[in-house]
Amino acid sequence: MTLPIAIDSVRAACAHVLLTPDPLAKLMAARAVARGWRMGRLAHRFDADMPDRPARPDQPALLPPNQMPKRGKIGSDRARIAMLHALAHIEFVAIDLAFDLIGRFGAEFPRDFTDDWMRVGADEAMHFALLDRRLRQLGSHYGALAAHDGLWQAASETAHDALARLAIVPMVLEARALDITPATILRFQGAGDEMSARILQRIMTDEIRHVFAGTKWFDHATKRLGLNPANHYQILVKRHFRGALKPPFNDSARRQAGLTREFYTPLAQ
Repeated sequence: MTLPIAIDSVRAACAHVLLTPDPLAKLMAARAVARGWRMGRLAHRFDADMPDRPARPDQPALLPPNQMPKRGKIGSDRARIAMLHALAHIEFVAIDLAFDLIGRFGAEFPRDFTDDWMRVGADEAMHFALLDRRLRQLGSHYGALAAHDGLWQAASETAHDALARLAIVPMVLEARALDITPATILRFQGAGDEMSARILQRIMTDEIRHVFAGTKWFDHATKRLGLNPANHYQILVKRHFRGALKPPFNDSARRQAGLTREFYTPLAQ
């Protein structure tokens, strides 16, 4: 897929990804934008409007988190499909989160910021493709089950503050995935589903780099403003995150991602 000729700037390209509702088309748009940037076809300009919300397909139906049905134990095919569907939805929304971060805040950072988050956006598109293909191998597909919209609520909450967005999305939500994914991998392996377990291992390896990108640019921006990174992180999480940071934490993976204990231990409940 190639981008429309009229799209020749970073922000316009990122808005194009967000405004593409169909999952396959969004996947292809994300890949095209990342490739266009890598090949020098997009100007480092931020001269377009970013949408408040991404376009969404008719399916899956989006429910409040507290109305989502229980998935049950992963030992059954139905429960494994439900878990993979939930993960596919997270990756689908993560495509929009990466490109929204670039389009909304990229002008506030050096050009390397766009380099890093374009790679993240391409990764999220690949993760979604892997999970959707696995769902189809199991007789399902993305959109077959309901999903929730909690991830985009975090984006809306931080739409006017780059530091808050970095703190909440990569440094809380994606970091949480580093905590829980190893146990999820073990459950899939225990159910005899090695293929799904390998996909989750691949995703987790990439997510360490994504959290690292978040901590890298959070550190850059806070120090530029004369702020203490860990202290300001805690202020922003208390202000913008609806919930608590709950142990156990995957300290090793978090440390690889540059997110050391001084950031999150004081917030743990």
